[in-house]
Amino acid sequence: MIAWINFAVLLISTILFLAFYIRSVSPAGREMVKGPQAYQLSFCDRMLAGAFEFVILANYVIYHFYPLDTPLPALFRWSWTISFIVAIIIGVPATILMVIGMRDAGEETLRPKKEHPMYGGIYNRIRHPQATGEVFLFLVIALVLHSPFLTLFSLIYFPIFIIICFAEEQDLLLRYGEAYAVYCQRTGAFWPKRWAKL
Repeated sequence: MIAWINFAVLLISTILFLAFYIRSVSPAGREMVKGPQAYQLSFCDRMLAGAFEFVILANYVIYHFYPLDTPLPALFRWSWTISFIVAIIIGVPATILMVIGMRDAGEETLRPKKEHPMYGGIYNRIRHPQATGEVFLFLVIALVLHSPFLTLFSLIYFPIFIIICFAEEQDLLLRYGEAYAVYCQRTGAFWPKRWAKL
């Protein structure tokens, strides 16, 4: 019973994470309807999305103790050490990429502002360093928990983050116009283009 309740909460939290995160990356579009308060509302939505992300993390940990009865084994057949090493190999560069993206985005990481200039730093190479790093962390947690089911479930976050990034780009086109369109042409979304300027 606990396993199914936890899984239901995991699914609901994932959906709410997606919904609130999309709202949080759409302040320019919301401003057309809500006015200047749209940016503050986007900040609140970003906080709610973050809260649901923590709930997802808690669901992962609870799942480790209360797994669903599925055809998959409860744990990988190899030793936990191998899962941990793979998690480190994936997690270290993903975390570094996410942290550099947060640093270069500055306050805009959590609180969108209308007057914020377009980013520099790593954003001169890729448009979504935070999302590119963050999406792998679900997989890392699943590996640390040594769970085949959670590892497979973590793949759902890849299309979710692509949807979030697409929504954000539509809003950034509203905010920055042609300058952002040109930036998109010369900069890779998730992987650098060779000709991108540093």
